[in-house]
Amino acid sequence: MRRRHLLAFAGVFFVLGAGAGALWVASGSPTELTQRAAAQSAATSPLQSVSATPRPLTAEPAPVDLTPQEMRNIRVYETANHSVVNIDTRTVRRDPFFMTTQAAEGSGSGAIIDRQGHIITNYHVVDGAQEMQVTLASNSVYPAVLVGHDKENDIAILRIDAPADELFPIEMGDSAPLRVGQSVYALGNPFGWDGTLTSGIISSLNRNLPSRIPGRQMQALIQTDAAMNPGNSGGPLLDSNARMVGMCVAIATRTGENTGVGFAIPIDRIKQILPQLIEHGRIIKADIGITHVMETQSGLVVAQVAEGGPADKAGIRGFEIRVERRQQGPIVYESRSVDRAAADRIVAINGKPMRTGVQFRDTIWEYKPGDTVTLTLIRNGQQVDVPVTLAGN
Repeated sequence: MRRRHLLAFAGVFFVLGAGAGALWVASGSPTELTQRAAAQSAATSPLQSVSATPRPLTAEPAPVDLTPQEMRNIRVYETANHSVVNIDTRTVRRDPFFMTTQAAEGSGSGAIIDRQGHIITNYHVVDGAQEMQVTLASNSVYPAVLVGHDKENDIAILRIDAPADELFPIEMGDSAPLRVGQSVYALGNPFGWDGTLTSGIISSLNRNLPSRIPGRQMQALIQTDAAMNPGNSGGPLLDSNARMVGMCVAIATRTGENTGVGFAIPIDRIKQILPQLIEHGRIIKADIGITHVMETQSGLVVAQVAEGGPADKAGIRGFEIRVERRQQGPIVYESRSVDRAAADRIVAINGKPMRTGVQFRDTIWEYKPGDTVTLTLIRNGQQVDVPVTLAGN
């Protein structure tokens, strides 16, 4: 049986607006356990032992005193539990002023995605960790290494060197068909209590929350009332057939504990990102080679184009920098001026109107390196279409 313990945790807060509370990342980020959480957790009765033996969705016949819904809950748990892992982290911080070191521990959840030992979790669960250990449902413990991550989407891939017969990849479903009111389950390790299943419904879809990168957002998240608490981060959100349809990432709370408003990253987005994180360690996004634009009422004025980049090769024009030099005796004086009149003004990409720089960047990132997009420009007062083949960043 996996060890039971209470681990240090911390919340990452993002202000949601006046009177709206705060957003708490539902994980064990490395820090000391708060006195309040320790007192409450100490008063909680230990959970019963969790079987480490996985059982399929078609389990033995139900006892006559269990309802069909109860049997469904049991089947979801027994099918998915052997695919969910506990992730323990250790971080050592050094204070150069006082010449001291301080160790902090954290905890989170994850899911096995293949028999090569890859595990998916939230990036904030392992961010900054010097040591990572993964505990399987079989109670086997393995050191883990970080294979790849994307901070903006809060996704990380770990890898453990475990025998294939100990690894049970979770079944991935689809998030596109999800509907508000549909039953879902959160499975993970809240407060370090492994193998904890909570149930609820999808409360809403397409929720946006602040990303861990300032100025960016995690978009189109799943909202659910299935209970999540610190330590649930990185664990799967399951449908009633035990398929992973999302990954738990955050809760909205004033107290740091569950209030019935949790959020998960849709599995369809995760499936798009996974191959790049495993192969390259990061997401390779499309790059058009326009490094700066200025927002105007009549389009985006191209301020700067990267030399030799896709836009430069396609003939996109930015501001013209004029350099004048004059010599007075042994001294050479140089002056620069900027001619904005000849710069192209972007009004659309593949027919989609462009109004802000953020919209322009996000639209380019919807494509892959090697794709060709058509920029609709205003050049010298005339509208022209210019094809540009995107590169990778």
